[in-house]
Amino acid sequence: MNICNLVKTTINVQKQLTRQYAFKSDLKIKWVRPEKISCIKPEKSGDCTKLPPLNPQEYIPEFQNSKELENADPIVQSIFQMGNCEHHYTSRHHRLTMIKEVQRHSLDYGSMEAKLARMTGRIRSLQEYMEKFPRDKKKKVILKELIDKRKKFLKYLRRWDYARFEWILEKLDLVYKPPPEYFHWITRKESLQKLTNTYCENIKEARLEEYRKKLEDEQIPFLEEAIKQLSKARQDQIDCDVPITITEEKINEMKIDLENLKVIRASNMSNKNGEDLF
Repeated sequence: MNICNLVKTTINVQKQLTRQYAFKSDLKIKWVRPEKISCIKPEKSGDCTKLPPLNPQEYIPEFQNSKELENADPIVQSIFQMGNCEHHYTSRHHRLTMIKEVQRHSLDYGSMEAKLARMTGRIRSLQEYMEKFPRDKKKKVILKELIDKRKKFLKYLRRWDYARFEWILEKLDLVYKPPPEYFHWITRKESLQKLTNTYCENIKEARLEEYRKKLEDEQIPFLEEAIKQLSKARQDQIDCDVPITITEEKINEMKIDLENLKVIRASNMSNKNGEDLF
């Protein structure tokens, strides 16, 4: 019997310790683990816009001025249209279009701006391809390598010529997102600590704002009562024939402050009522 009682007591103590250890606060703070974004997504790579839509009736750039296609059969014409050509033709068209926007002259294909434009056109083309075929591992690796290479070029350009760096970002509609200096995993404990600190700061700010409004509401009655008490104290000093320590200038200054405060409060109330009407 003694052994049974000892075992029951031990179990109860363990339950109490477990409950104390698993204590949770009553704060209504809910933490959800952020969704992991792939490195090839535009949100992570820094591409703010997608490629412009193509005109499916437009011919491939090499055959746009061809006179033979103008009188050719419609079936032959459709073979050379952008809507029916292969992916690498459209990708090349987008790359050439982006290069023409930033190149220094008509034959500039080797400058830093042209290289970044070429990589950006191919990256956005591959991103659209990966949305349709997400299981293509080979294209995914190529896309990731291109994004890393472009970040490397942008890092060097930012160091060498910051004006050109800003100009190319604006021209290509990019956002430079360098890797973090100190990487750390996102944990539930650390995130809850930050959320709790934010929650407490919000409570503090709300209570301070409430206390400030309370003091502002009591400011006019306080000044009125102070003027009344000072005037009475000055009159008592005069009646008792003692040295007068409260001057009329001080009382007048307080009356001026009171009038100014009333005018400010009246204007604030009128502005607030006008905003409520709109």
